[in-house]
Amino acid sequence: MRLLSAAAAVLVLAAFPLTVTNEYWLGYAINVLQFATLATAWAMFSGPTRYLSLASAAFFGIGAYTAAVLAEHLPWPAVLAAALLIGLAIALLVGLATLRLAGVHFVIFTFGLAELIRQLVTWYEANVAKEIGRYIFAEITQRQIYWQLAALFALVLFTGWAIGRSRLGLALRVIGDDETVARHLGIDTTRSKVLLFMLSAGFMTLVGTVMAPRWTYIDAGIAFNPNVSFQVMIMALFGGAGSLFGPLVGVLPLTALFEFLSARFPNHFSMMLGLTFLAIVFLMPKGALHALQRIRLPTWPALVHGTRAGGANGSARERKA
Repeated sequence: MRLLSAAAAVLVLAAFPLTVTNEYWLGYAINVLQFATLATAWAMFSGPTRYLSLASAAFFGIGAYTAAVLAEHLPWPAVLAAALLIGLAIALLVGLATLRLAGVHFVIFTFGLAELIRQLVTWYEANVAKEIGRYIFAEITQRQIYWQLAALFALVLFTGWAIGRSRLGLALRVIGDDETVARHLGIDTTRSKVLLFMLSAGFMTLVGTVMAPRWTYIDAGIAFNPNVSFQVMIMALFGGAGSLFGPLVGVLPLTALFEFLSARFPNHFSMMLGLTFLAIVFLMPKGALHALQRIRLPTWPALVHGTRAGGANGSARERKA
């Protein structure tokens, strides 16, 4: 039954651009899929390990700039492959260098990573390429961008589902609970964290690559916008980073909210992001999905976790009846 529901959802998702004539709604759907994929990829790493990463903008920007540089010279599949390889290589180096850090030190480093890469790209273009920014030449339509993002979102969900049921997923949950205990149990914590960090970064890089053709022109400030990192983290935390579908629950309402705030308060958008983050941390530290489950809605746990409504308590009540 769950497979049929998943197949139906995929068909509806794929058919959406064919039924929409209003370009605004197609663009909005692209934004939702963009952040849904980014937030789910973020939660894939940060959810089980509890390492708060602000590197989303770095890998998103790497993908976007790779597309801007190579799209004119290579076929699109080759551009995607090149961006993925570059993103994985940088994630490997960053992971090996930083994943021995923890807490606020890791947060600070990942936040600075996007700024570091942005400054390097700006310096290269100003001093070597002798131009600031690039025009993007790729014959990719809005609908093709949508379908690529839909495929990426389906793939990141499947990858998260598979990892959650693997030995790697178990090892990461132990690391998240107590990394010292994990090492004493014989878990190679560094290898496990680096591997998952690379997977997460790879998806983020591909999202940036796919989104690049939406812009006619791109520069380092657009590609490596730090607001992307904060929006992705806030969406994942709001929905619940510990659940596979939690980030999607956060993306759906917050995409609309952030579009409204950026349009109405463009000069105060960063402040609005900070206030939203503080509200989530204080009011729903475990996410909206966890809060909804506590209400014991009759069908929600079954939809999200594939378990019977009510969990163990519901089963006990049925046995008594």
